[in-house]
Amino acid sequence: MNITLEQAEKMIVAAKAKAVELDTKMNICVVDAGANILAFVRMDGAWLGSADISLKKAKTARFFDFPTGVIGSLSQPGGSLFGIEHSNGGLISFPGGVPVKNSAGEVIGAIGVSGSTVENDNLVAEAGANAL
Repeated sequence: MNITLEQAEKMIVAAKAKAVELDTKMNICVVDAGANILAFVRMDGAWLGSADISLKKAKTARFFDFPTGVIGSLSQPGGSLFGIEHSNGGLISFPGGVPVKNSAGEVIGAIGVSGSTVENDNLVAEAGANAL
């Protein structure tokens, strides 16, 4: 199973609406089941450097099928995944990346968001993921 462009666009709309509600500007990236970019938007005025972070958050969430914040908690010194962010060409292990599942519970892609606090990034990513 794979996320469709129509679904990705719906997620982008929901994520943008949440970002506007939070009065922040975000980079929002949706990847398919193979972790390939399917949709991306950089809101007017969003940080340029956060574009790459949003992509890496989405890829990280899809590579491991966990929210990036969970991976971050496991990758602290002494943790079972310590150092994982150096794998796969660089991962992001703080909140803002969320796997996306279909109605059968299968992971079909992921969304990554960057441009504000990690708390806001995560709220926007969850709003996008929950749009399906």
